[in-house]
Amino acid sequence: MKKQNQSSVAEFVLLGFSNFPELQEQLFGVFLVIYLVTLIGNAIIIVIISLDQSLHIPMYLFLLNLSVVEVSFSAVIMPKMLVVLSTEKTTISFAGCFAQMYFILLFGGTECFLLGAMAYDRFAAICHPLSYSMIMRKSVFMKLVLFSWALGFMLATVQTTWVFNFPFCGPNRINHISCETPAVLELACADIFLFEIYAFTGTILIIVFPFLLIILSYIRVLFAILKMPSTTGRQKAFSTCASHITSVTLFYGTASMTYLQPKSGYSPETKKLMSLAYSLLTPLLNPLIYSLRNSEMKRALMKLWRRIMVLHTV
Repeated sequence: MKKQNQSSVAEFVLLGFSNFPELQEQLFGVFLVIYLVTLIGNAIIIVIISLDQSLHIPMYLFLLNLSVVEVSFSAVIMPKMLVVLSTEKTTISFAGCFAQMYFILLFGGTECFLLGAMAYDRFAAICHPLSYSMIMRKSVFMKLVLFSWALGFMLATVQTTWVFNFPFCGPNRINHISCETPAVLELACADIFLFEIYAFTGTILIIVFPFLLIILSYIRVLFAILKMPSTTGRQKAFSTCASHITSVTLFYGTASMTYLQPKSGYSPETKKLMSLAYSLLTPLLNPLIYSLRNSEMKRALMKLWRRIMVLHTV
C-alpha cells in the first residue's frame, strides 16, 4: 500500500444494488436472514465436530476447516453489504477496501485447496480402504490443511499488494457488492496488462488445476463404487461423495465464471449475482448439504441436542 499517497482516491463507494432503490429494504431483510442462518449453520458444524471425539477423523476435520472458512468468508462481505443496503453510508476506506480484498482472496483461495484436499480424502477412503489409515495419517492431514491455508495467505498477500500499488486517480465508484479484484482494477489509473496475465495464470492454478484434480479423483471413485458388490456400500459411498460434489459445483462453477470471464463477458448486475452465489449461497448451503446427507453428523447433532436439553432441565 506504499503508493496510496500517489492516489487521489482516499475512499471508495460501493454501489451494491443501488440501481434498485425500491428493493433495498427487501434485500436487506433477505440477506440478513441468510447471513444469520449461515453463521448458525456453520457454527453448529464447528461445535459438533469439535465436541464429538468420534468425528475427529480427516473427513470431518476437513469439514470443520471448511466451515471456519465459510463463516469467515461471509463475515468479510455480508456486514458491509448490509450497512450499504440499510444506510446512506456506502463508502469504504482505502485501507478497508484493501483488507476486504485481502480476506476475500485468503478465504476463497483456501477454500479452493480445501475442497481439493477433501476430494483426495474421499479418493483414498473409497479406492484404497485397506491402506486409508496410512495414506491419510495425521501428519498428511495436517500438511494438507496447512498447505491450503498457506496458499491462501500467499495468494492474498501477493495479489492484494500488487493491486493496491496501482494508482487510483478517480472515479472511485466500485460497481460491485464488495472490493473484489476485477471490480477494483477497473478504477486503476495504470496499465494492468502484466497483472492480468498474472491473474489469469494464477486463476488457472488456483481454480482450474484443483478442479481438474477433483474431477480425476471422482472418476476413479466412480469406477471403484461401481465395482462394489454391496448395494448398501455403493449407496453410502455415493451419498458421502454427493455432498462434496454439490459443494464443489456451487463454489467452482460461480467462482470460475467470475474470475475466468472476459472483461465484457457479463453485465455488472450479472457479476454481482454470480459473486453472491459463491460468497453467500455456498456458505449458506454447505451446512445443509453436509449435515442432511450424513448420518454421522445427524447422530452427533441429536447427541448434542439431548445434552443441551438435559443441562436445560437440571
